[in-house]
Amino acid sequence: MHYGSWFTYMRSGDQKPKVTRELLVRVLNYAKPYWGHIGGMLLTILLTTGFSLVTPLIFRQMIDQTLPAKNFNQLILLAGALLAVPLIEGGINVIQRRLNSTVGEGVIYDLRVALFGKLQRMSLRFFTNTKVGELMSRLNNDVVGAQNAISNTIVGIITNLIETIAILAVMLSLEWKLTLVSVLILPLFIFFAQRLGTVLRDIAREAMDHNAKMNAHMNETLNIGGALLVKLFGRANQETDRFRQRASSVRDIGIRRAVIGSSFFVMLGLVSAVGMALVYGLGGWYVIQGTFTIGTIVAFGSYLGQLYNSLQGLAGAPVEFSTSMVSFERVFEVIDLPQDIAEKDPSTTLRTNEIKGELEFDNVTFNYRVDETKLLKDVKRYGKMEDVGAVLSLTDKDRGPKTMDGQRSAVNGQERSASRDGEADSTSQAREVALEEVSFTAASGQLVALVGPSGAGKTTLTYLIPRLYDPTDGVIRIDGHDVKDVTLDSLANAIGMVTQETYLFHDTIRTNLTYARPDASPAEVEAAARAANIHQFIMDLPDGYDTIVGERGYRLSGGEKQRIALARVILKDPRILVLDEATSHLDSESESLIQDALKRVMAGRTSIVIAHRLSTILAADLILVMDRGKIVERGTHEQLLALNGLYAQLYETQFKRERV
Repeated sequence: MHYGSWFTYMRSGDQKPKVTRELLVRVLNYAKPYWGHIGGMLLTILLTTGFSLVTPLIFRQMIDQTLPAKNFNQLILLAGALLAVPLIEGGINVIQRRLNSTVGEGVIYDLRVALFGKLQRMSLRFFTNTKVGELMSRLNNDVVGAQNAISNTIVGIITNLIETIAILAVMLSLEWKLTLVSVLILPLFIFFAQRLGTVLRDIAREAMDHNAKMNAHMNETLNIGGALLVKLFGRANQETDRFRQRASSVRDIGIRRAVIGSSFFVMLGLVSAVGMALVYGLGGWYVIQGTFTIGTIVAFGSYLGQLYNSLQGLAGAPVEFSTSMVSFERVFEVIDLPQDIAEKDPSTTLRTNEIKGELEFDNVTFNYRVDETKLLKDVKRYGKMEDVGAVLSLTDKDRGPKTMDGQRSAVNGQERSASRDGEADSTSQAREVALEEVSFTAASGQLVALVGPSGAGKTTLTYLIPRLYDPTDGVIRIDGHDVKDVTLDSLANAIGMVTQETYLFHDTIRTNLTYARPDASPAEVEAAARAANIHQFIMDLPDGYDTIVGERGYRLSGGEKQRIALARVILKDPRILVLDEATSHLDSESESLIQDALKRVMAGRTSIVIAHRLSTILAADLILVMDRGKIVERGTHEQLLALNGLYAQLYETQFKRERV
C-alpha cells in the first residue's frame, strides 16, 4: 500500500464515500466462510512484522558489539541471520499470499455467482433500460473492488497498524526524543502531499474521461454491427481520424500525469529526507555526546523508513477502505433490486404432459412506463472511468431526446410510449399505452394470427405470454391458471417462441439447437433440423453441426438463422408456440417447406403467430387485427374481408399481391 494508498487518498479528496454499520455487517457476512484463512493471514502478519524488526537490531549488534570486539564467530552468525531472516519472511509471505488469494478469489466467486443468478431473474424491462456496460462493470470492476476490501484493504490496514505500533514501541525503547522528532515531521509530509495530490486528482479524472471515450469508441466500432456499418458507409478513414484524436488526448494526458506524478514522489522523497536528516543529525549529536551508539542510530534510521511507510498506508486507508465498501454497495444494489417478474409463494407448476394450451387474455392493458426504483442508479465510481454520453461526437452534448412525459421510449422493436408533441395522430402508432383492454381466447390447438400496422402492439402482446413483461392491468391465463401464479421455469417449458430478431450464440450449430433441450439426442436434433428445412444446409457445411456460427450468427444469412431458430423451438416441443414474423426472411420455396413443417408442429398445440404472409393468415382459425394497441377486428379471413375495414385495407396493400 504505501505511496499508492496515499495517492488514492489524495485523489479522492472531498469525495470520501460513507460507510454504514449495516453495510459493514453485510460485508462481514461474505467474509464468514473464510474466517480460518483470515485468521491465518493475521498470524502471518504478526510473524512478518516481528521478523521485520529483527534486521535493524542485527545491524546494531554488529556495529556496536561484534565489529569493535573483532568477534569473528559472532560476525558469521549475524551474517547468517541476515540471510535467514529474508528467507523466512519470503516463505511466510508465500503462505500469506496463498491465504490472501483464496479469500479474494473466493469472495469474487461468491459475488459474481450471486449477481449473475440475480440478473438471470430480472425482467426484459430491466435489460431494455440498463446499459450492458453498466452490468459488466458491476460483474467485473465492482466485484473486484469489493474483493479488494476484504483481501487487500483490511489486511493492509491491520498490517500497517501492527507495524506502526511495533515500530513505535521499539523506537521509544531506543530513544524517545528521536521518536518524537520522527513523528513531528509527518504534518510537513501531509502539507506537500495535499498540494500535489489535488493536482494529480484532477489530472486523474481527466485521464479517466479520455480513456472512457476512447474505449467507448472502440467498443462501438469494433463489434460486428459497428464494423459492418463503418464499411457500408465507407467511414474507415473518418473513424481512424476520430480515434487518432481520442488516442492523442490519452497520450498527452498520460505524459502530463507521468511528469507531475514524478514530481509528486520526488517531493515526498525530499520530505522524508528532511525527517531522516533531522533524525541522523540529532542522533549524531547524541553519539558525539556519548549517549547514543552508532549501531543504535543505524537501527533507528531503518525503523524510521518503515514507520513512514506504515503511517502513509494508515493515512490513505480510510478512503481506500470506504471506496472498496462502495463497490460492495453497488453489488448489493443489484442483489437487492426488486424483481418485476417474480414468482408467488407457493406457485403452480405446469406439467408439460398435462397442458392443453388454452390461452386467454382478459382485459389486458400494458404500457412501457419505467419504475426507476427497479432500475440501477447512475453511480459515481471513485477512481473508475467516467460514463460516456455520446460515442461518436467529440463532445457529450449530442444526446438522444426524451419523451414528453420524461419516460424512456421503448426499444428493440417495441412500441414508443409517448406521442410527438403530446398529441395523438390517427395515422401514427405512437402512444402512451402499448396495449389497451385486449381480450381474446385461443382454444387448445388453435392457430391465432396477429395482423396490423407496424407498431400496433403485436410484438408486445406476444411478450406478455411467457411473462417477459407483466400486464399493467388485466389477467393472462393458460388452462385457467393466471400466469403470475405459475412457476417461471414451468411457464418457460410450456411456451416456445421465435422472436423477430433471431439470436444465436457464438458457438456451434449443435450447441445453439440443443440450448432448447440439452438432453436431446443427435437423432432428435437432426429430426428438428429436417422439420425446419435446415438439415441439408447444415450437412453441406465443412463441419456440419459442429460449425461455428460466428458472433450473433453473422456467418449465416437471415433465412438460415431463422430456420435454425425454428428448429430450436421444434426441438423444445412446447405446448404453446409464439412465432414473431417467423417466416419473414425466407424465400418462397423455403417458406413453403417451413409452412408444411409448421402445420405438423402446430397440430394439437396453441399457436400465436404474427403474420406477414397470406399463407399463414389463410390457415388461421382466428385473426386478430390490431391498431394502436387495441383489437379492432377479429374473425376469419372471409369474415374480415366482408367487414371492409382495416383488415381489408391491409389485404389490398400487403397480402393480395401474394396471390398474383
